[in-house]
Amino acid sequence: MNDAPATILIVDDEPANRRLLEALLRPEGYQTLAAANGEAALAMAVARAPDLILLDVMMPGIDGYEVARRLKADPATSPIPIIMVTAQADRQAHLSGLNAGADEFLTKPVERAELWLRVRNLLRLKSFGDFLIDHNAILERQVRARSADLLRFRMAMDATADAIMLVERLSMRFIEVNATACEMLGYARAELLQLGPANISSSTSAELAQAYDAIIAGKTRMAFSETVIWHRDGSPLQVEVRCHVHGSGADAILVGVVRDISERKRAEQRLHKLAHYDVLTGLPNRMLFCDTLKRTLEQAAGSDWPVAVMFIDLDHFKNVNDTLGHAIGDDLLGQFGNRLARCVRVRDTVGRLGGDEFALILPMQEGQPGAALVANKIREALRAPFDLQGHEVTVSASIGITMYPEDALDPGTLIKFADTAMYRAKQAGRDTYRFFTAQMNAEVLARLELETALRKAVENGEFLLHYQPKVQLNSGRVVGLEALLRWQRPGHGLVSPQHFIALLEETGLIVRVGAWVIASACRQIALWMAGPIGPMQISVNVSGRQFTDGALDADVLRALGEHGIGADLLELELTESSLMANTERTMGILRNLKRRGVQVSIDDFGTGYSSLAYLRRFPIDKLKIDIAFVRDLTTNPDDAAIALAIIGMAHSLKLEVIAEGVETAPQLAYLQGHSCDQIQGHYFSRPLPVAEMEQLLLAEKYLSPPAPASASAEHARTVLLVDDEAHVLRAPQRILR
Repeated sequence: MNDAPATILIVDDEPANRRLLEALLRPEGYQTLAAANGEAALAMAVARAPDLILLDVMMPGIDGYEVARRLKADPATSPIPIIMVTAQADRQAHLSGLNAGADEFLTKPVERAELWLRVRNLLRLKSFGDFLIDHNAILERQVRARSADLLRFRMAMDATADAIMLVERLSMRFIEVNATACEMLGYARAELLQLGPANISSSTSAELAQAYDAIIAGKTRMAFSETVIWHRDGSPLQVEVRCHVHGSGADAILVGVVRDISERKRAEQRLHKLAHYDVLTGLPNRMLFCDTLKRTLEQAAGSDWPVAVMFIDLDHFKNVNDTLGHAIGDDLLGQFGNRLARCVRVRDTVGRLGGDEFALILPMQEGQPGAALVANKIREALRAPFDLQGHEVTVSASIGITMYPEDALDPGTLIKFADTAMYRAKQAGRDTYRFFTAQMNAEVLARLELETALRKAVENGEFLLHYQPKVQLNSGRVVGLEALLRWQRPGHGLVSPQHFIALLEETGLIVRVGAWVIASACRQIALWMAGPIGPMQISVNVSGRQFTDGALDADVLRALGEHGIGADLLELELTESSLMANTERTMGILRNLKRRGVQVSIDDFGTGYSSLAYLRRFPIDKLKIDIAFVRDLTTNPDDAAIALAIIGMAHSLKLEVIAEGVETAPQLAYLQGHSCDQIQGHYFSRPLPVAEMEQLLLAEKYLSPPAPASASAEHARTVLLVDDEAHVLRAPQRILR
């Protein structure tokens, strides 16, 4: 119990670390020594024994563990307490340090208050240890000053933040405790001194005695453990215990330093929950769900039980987010998770994989019939509307189901197959379920192969354009061309767009491909302008995703500028559905391009919205009658009526009309007779590659009018009779003939 300033030896190979520790310790009145390596530290400890050593673990030459072992092996330096300073926070590193002889640990970067407390506590414990080592001499002095010494000793122990408990091995009772121990356990000091460690532990006195004897007989001076002790009110406390041994045999005294780690354990539990459970629903997240599925399959493999894995996706969930907001969407997900949990048994597992995707693990002997019952139960549970902060919302779900071991044996494949089956349920109209089949997998693999090939096609430039003429009916001349995308797929030849356009749309690749089409068409216009063909307007098809995901206006203006062509030579063809998606943005882009002179036409007109409202709002130049109405124009009165209505409406709005898919002379004659402006189709020319199209244009091919059926019919007029009753139609036919 020396009042002189304590001397602390700082051992670290980094000068900056040594200076930092010195700066932190000096304000507390400590004297410091410094060593840059293990060899120097050992020499200084022997030459001038410090009161405490701050020892770095990782050093060149002799590391901190070896230095600690040598210090503890030397009787002259073994009493010196050692605090290991390390950046390693794992348990194994701590155990290695304890085994080498370290008394305490500090984790880099060192926190000032923790450094002061640990140094002060160890120095006080060292003082007490020295006191016990010199027990006989102390007893002689205590004859004269026992009361004063005990008071000072208690004051030293009471000043520590950790609980300190001295246990006499012979009686297995506490012989001294500090104020922190009393506060931690809820006892008065006098009450604790009537008890022993068995009274606050789940272990019996015999079990504790056996453990203490093992510590006393061991080679280390300290034992470390995590355990649970009991508060006076019966509540458990998770603690970390460091046990120092003084003396030997039945006379040994064990000094336990106890730290309450309950809050740390609660923090670890919170972190575990955050890592494994979905915050919104409280359900297992994807990581925990997959781990649970893996364990379930291992158990099922030994019991031959089938396991159903369900993949569940809310139908049109995006509409809820977009219309009511994400907070309402989150509320829906939380309530849906609760309903889902009520549809299954306790032994089943419900998880949220992300977004509006949920999954189930259902061990069941019933196999597919049992899984189907659960799927229908879930669908029924969704019939009642959800009350979402005052909004009543009804939703349905699409469910995909796969079975172990029939479909697959590993968790990843089962989840993937269930996802595949869920998408098939979506395609079947939603609000239903589908079991996975091998055919689904083949289709998915084929789609994946096609998607991979398309991505390579974009990178490798495997696309090309064919061109189909547009013919002006009043002159028979070619007045424009439509650029049509083709894919020269290696090993497959020329692929029609009907086999890959939809996938380009789904993957978003249509934005890059569409920009390439615009640039290629403009390049071709410039090449023909520079040669004998001259100016030729080309139309290109534009996807709705080019408006929403891309920069259509920038792509168009860049292509026009790079190739130096007039904007009136480029025409954009849009479908009605793409025109109506994201209307304000679409309208702004089209108006900007229209001001520059770019032409705009509506493709496949009559199959979409067919609304006069948008025809007036959007800057449109032409309408293309869909091939579905042209094909049966001369045989189906309904199609003929629609074609005539489109022509009349377009002309009343001062728009040109193009009929696509014209293949026969009667179709041509009908369209000519009813003032259609242009036609496009195989009757004049199929889509041609560039070289063949150049030959057609250079030959200045004209459209010949269809030959009349007979001389007498040369000036005949055609009357279209429209009625759903055959007897009504027969009489006018007889009269008109």
